[in-house]
Amino acid sequence: MADIIIIGGGLAGSEAAWQVAQAGFKVDLFEMRPRQSTGAHTTPWLGELVCSNSLGSKLIDRASGLLKEELRLLGSLLLQIAEECSLPAGGALAVDRDLFAKTITERIESHPNIRLIREEYTDIPSQPAIIASGPLTSPALSKAIQELAGTEHLFFYDAIAPIVRAETINMEKAFRASRYQRGVVEEGDYINCPLTREEYEHFIEALLSAERIPLRAFEDEINLGVRAGAHEYFEGCLPIEVLASRGKEALAFGPMRPIGLRDPHTGKRPYAVVQLRQDNVAGTLYNLVGFQTNLTFPEQRRVFRMIPGLENAEFVRYGQMHRNTFMASPVLLHPTLQFHQRSDLFFAGQITGVEGYMGNIATGLLAGINAARVLKGETPVPLPETTMLGALCHYVTHASLKDFQPMKANFGILPPLPSPAPGKSQRALQYVERALIDLKVWAEENQIALTDREP
Repeated sequence: MADIIIIGGGLAGSEAAWQVAQAGFKVDLFEMRPRQSTGAHTTPWLGELVCSNSLGSKLIDRASGLLKEELRLLGSLLLQIAEECSLPAGGALAVDRDLFAKTITERIESHPNIRLIREEYTDIPSQPAIIASGPLTSPALSKAIQELAGTEHLFFYDAIAPIVRAETINMEKAFRASRYQRGVVEEGDYINCPLTREEYEHFIEALLSAERIPLRAFEDEINLGVRAGAHEYFEGCLPIEVLASRGKEALAFGPMRPIGLRDPHTGKRPYAVVQLRQDNVAGTLYNLVGFQTNLTFPEQRRVFRMIPGLENAEFVRYGQMHRNTFMASPVLLHPTLQFHQRSDLFFAGQITGVEGYMGNIATGLLAGINAARVLKGETPVPLPETTMLGALCHYVTHASLKDFQPMKANFGILPPLPSPAPGKSQRALQYVERALIDLKVWAEENQIALTDREP
């Protein structure tokens, strides 16, 4: 019999399983795919990325970069795999999504303390457990969690961006560049499609008038305890057409901002630009950055081909909408990620209210560390609030429930600096220095070994 059950083989569940197994305990990891589909995943692999293939900035003076450094010190398996599967993306950590997921699956399946069970788990385990079922938690498990929690879930819709074949991009109009040329390749890591003001305005008109897939089609499978409203979006992942509806210039100052880019064909800065990021190691696929959408597939093909350079683009995946679910963590969880009424039950990943791939991995790691401590008879420990991971866990367990929405890593959730430097970059480095010092002190006090693995 396993020492612990972990439900969900996504980013959080895979990381949690590894951490508990590395501590010497037997793990039963349940993943319902491929027996039961989520409607968004397309493979049976663990840790499949269904939105962007970017895990955020890897620069140490960025919030996401600090979170990565904390996870590196804490021995995160998935961060290590992401770095092994990385692609050129300027200052960001982007991965070949297939290689990334395949490698996670291979590492998990080969661990002697982990048994991967391809079945849906529909109840709350009575033994020690970590629930990391993700934003696409099945209706049956959602109902079980709702009954356990005694409170409603929050539901919102999330969207994924299209992917095109690189060879179908017209490079006579598009150009390679990173913003301010921060890329590791001379010509830049991104493919950029520039638009004049007239082209931009025509594109916005077409986008706003394009046919969308009715959200009603998804309501049947998410009608358990809808609290936030079936048609609400999460601000951090708005469909491109919803963002465009907020004003004619919303995209030009958002995902289509041209700042830091100059079109080598004209020598001028474009009025707006669509960036495409490499999506696989071979460099044959690129995704449209920030272009998550709910347009019908024919409309995506028509409207997105209005973008200069994409007039003959071949789409290998269209954007889609999918359900996203998260808990009322401020009334349900401790900063250790333990359920309020059960010390041996943990939750991790996006279902807790953290947002972003690295946040999912990070909460899986912390839940795994603390679950192992419970199994050893030790007291679970929250991370210092001055660390990025500690601040994330503190936020989702202490936020006001009235306006609680998923939160990703950012310096704004850290406690104020006692003597902040005048410049933004200098303040960021102060946050980083304090976080890493406090993390090392915390690890020493709690006898948690840190790794010296290089990035």
